[in-house]
Amino acid sequence: MWKALLAGTTALAIAGASVAFAQQPPPQAPQAGAEGRQHWRPSEQDVNAFTDARIAAIKAGLKLTPDQEKNWPGVEQAIRDLAKDRYERRTERRTERRNEPRPADPIERLRSRADTMTKTAADLKRLADAADPLYRSLNEDQKHRLFFLVRSMRGHHMAMHWREHRGFDRD
Repeated sequence: MWKALLAGTTALAIAGASVAFAQQPPPQAPQAGAEGRQHWRPSEQDVNAFTDARIAAIKAGLKLTPDQEKNWPGVEQAIRDLAKDRYERRTERRTERRNEPRPADPIERLRSRADTMTKTAADLKRLADAADPLYRSLNEDQKHRLFFLVRSMRGHHMAMHWREHRGFDRD
């Protein structure tokens, strides 16, 4: 049960934060693609709007009861914090890449990646702690809907991973 909860919470976190992967390009150096076209990168306001939309979709799809609704604000805030932190880390990393070359030392790169993973793990832990009471209160229909909402927002591979842990039948 704990693995299912953790997997579901992780999926929910990723769904809520999945659009936060992009950064705003520097004004003086727009990035161009292989054909010379500029890549559009969502601004922080765009990322916030997409996060709002995904949160609203999850909440609407779950059709929470009044008792379940009491546990929603903590989950919503944890998703927002996760998206914000991820956006900031990616923006910081992009700025560092522009200003400094990538470290040649593979051990230093490993340490840097480990630091990033530690920060992400802390965010996911906060989300898991916030989502635990809500997830435990969901009925089976709501859990199925959560699965499909996350699947439609994140992609098939994440949903299949969660499905395996939840014991759902395969497609």
